[in-house]
Amino acid sequence: MSARTPSPDATLQAERDHLHRSRADLRAMREHTLSLTAQSGDHVSTEYLKAALYRRAKALEDDPSIPLFFGRIDRVTGDDAGVDVGADTGHDDSRETFHIGRRHVMDADGDPMVVDWRADVSRAFYRATRQDPHGVVLRRRYGFAEGELTSYEDEHLLDRTESDVTSRILTEEIERPRVGPMRDIVATIQPEQDEVVRAGLDTTVCVQGAPGTGKTAVGLHRAAYLLHTYRERLARTGVLVIGPNQAFLHYIEQVLPTLGEVDVRQVTVAELVERVPVRTGDPPDVATLKGDARMAQVLTRAVWSHLAEPDETLYVPRGSRRWRVPVHEVAESVATLRARGDGYATGRALLGQRLAHRVLLRMEAAGEVTDDRIQNTIARSRPVKSYVDTVWPAVDPVRVVLRLLGDPEFLASAADGVLTPAEQAMLLWKRPARGPKSARWTHADTVLIDEAAAIVERSSGVGHVVLDEAQDLSPMELRAVARRAGAGSLTILGDIAQGTTPWATPSWPEALLHLDRAEAHLEVLRNGYRVPAAVVDFAARLLPTIAPDIEPPEAVRSNPGTLDVVEADGDLLGAAAKHTAEAVGRDGSVGVVVADADADTVAAGLAGAGLEPGRLGDDAPLTIVPASMVKGLEYDHVVVVDPARIVAAETSGLRRLYVVLTRAVSSLVIVHAEPLPSELDGVAAPR
Repeated sequence: MSARTPSPDATLQAERDHLHRSRADLRAMREHTLSLTAQSGDHVSTEYLKAALYRRAKALEDDPSIPLFFGRIDRVTGDDAGVDVGADTGHDDSRETFHIGRRHVMDADGDPMVVDWRADVSRAFYRATRQDPHGVVLRRRYGFAEGELTSYEDEHLLDRTESDVTSRILTEEIERPRVGPMRDIVATIQPEQDEVVRAGLDTTVCVQGAPGTGKTAVGLHRAAYLLHTYRERLARTGVLVIGPNQAFLHYIEQVLPTLGEVDVRQVTVAELVERVPVRTGDPPDVATLKGDARMAQVLTRAVWSHLAEPDETLYVPRGSRRWRVPVHEVAESVATLRARGDGYATGRALLGQRLAHRVLLRMEAAGEVTDDRIQNTIARSRPVKSYVDTVWPAVDPVRVVLRLLGDPEFLASAADGVLTPAEQAMLLWKRPARGPKSARWTHADTVLIDEAAAIVERSSGVGHVVLDEAQDLSPMELRAVARRAGAGSLTILGDIAQGTTPWATPSWPEALLHLDRAEAHLEVLRNGYRVPAAVVDFAARLLPTIAPDIEPPEAVRSNPGTLDVVEADGDLLGAAAKHTAEAVGRDGSVGVVVADADADTVAAGLAGAGLEPGRLGDDAPLTIVPASMVKGLEYDHVVVVDPARIVAAETSGLRRLYVVLTRAVSSLVIVHAEPLPSELDGVAAPR
């Protein structure tokens, strides 16, 4: 790998000139978009067009701190393909040159100045090797500082005299200090990651990713790729990103806008299903039971139990006559609608029309003239509507769940043969609520309400869903996510070893079953590009206990990182402050991870030592992180305070500790007063 040019400075300047022209062309593209006037045939269409132009202009905004392109490929065309053409002069007419960047930029003539990284031609930048060059003669990577091009590296893929050398620019970009929100990885996507990113829209992919393998970034980049490749289709159906908590969403929220995608909804599972205010939480055993897939059967029975057996003839007065529909015909109509498999509300809406049609048949047999308007009038008549209300009454999902959790007889009827009497007793509220507003709803209750709502009325989903930290969701939560995907596809991201909830999935096949995507492609990422070897090896000692079937990640970084295990001598806060101050003195972000109950105490101790930690979401260089909120986050330097307290705080404490230990990108310091878990005890590493 080298810069094989007669005059490197001239080449560097030529590339800088190309960058400046590209920025000017991007400005011209945005100015052209802003100059357009939204005019259409009606007000609604005009507003839609205005919104589309706004999004287009937003996507064309230039951030001068981010390079427009990060790489280049030269391809030889025609008879010269596959021939070693030697040094790059930048003026070989037999070559096609493409600068690869975050978005497409064209000049005034429509010629590409920068090719979007998602375009088909860009695939070779990520996949080309000496063994399979994909037609690429030269691959060039660029070094940047504050948006200005500072250096470049060339890789001549057809030059057999040049040895394989790890790219310094690529390594530095991967190992760059982590400050602020998550960055995109378009400049560093690896071949195994690119396989996932470019999977087609009709394919559901499940990614088992060890810590630091970039699975979250891969999922987000797949969303960006799909939005680019299937723009028109996804413009109608949309893309949804679901994360574990708001801190995580804040951390990732700028990745897609940086890639030019500004119209993607990002939510937590709690926001996805929230129909009532959550006022309290469930004990772990109760929450686990409420999240059990069997609750779907209980809710189905509870909703459909509202259907009544017709026992009276329907009479419909019209004009001077009164038309009748006998009980057995009503029962047939109800049974037919029930067998269709539609939602409860859909069947209810159709029953009136079915009964009205029965009346029309009798009217026609009597010689009367009928049409659709008469049928609709009969369906909306008071006798028919009243009869439907009796046989197929309206149902409120919130009240169904309220009654299910508060009425022992109703629950026993719906759960008979599905839940044991002891399990039914666990579900019942100790103090039944008088109404939805007075109920002390939990998150697990909102998931039940969401399921009930889906039984009442089916809804269409979005075109693609990206679900992160999927291993932590209950079967009922996974069902809620599956409904949002509808007939669309998903990118499912997670790590079985990092499952920390009492209801965490034991395997991906089981999770995929609840997501109704049993046929999904499972991809395993093991190469750790973020977590250094010293940290990976230390944390991996927990795997035989917490996830014996999961292989440890393989750290591929050049920097092995540092690890310190420090036993505090009677002053835990003082030791924590000392090592935190050392971490703050280095480049990059610092996260101090503590048991949730200790967050305020440790924050006060650090403040007393002259360190001012920020809270999650502040993007501060030093952050106090409760252990339950650390999943998905990364810091250059991590200080873990008393792992034993983190482990003791929850039933999956060792899994939580595994998550905590693997957040470090450069260095990890463990400060403890209580003994370490036996899996880690006596294991230390020098700085």
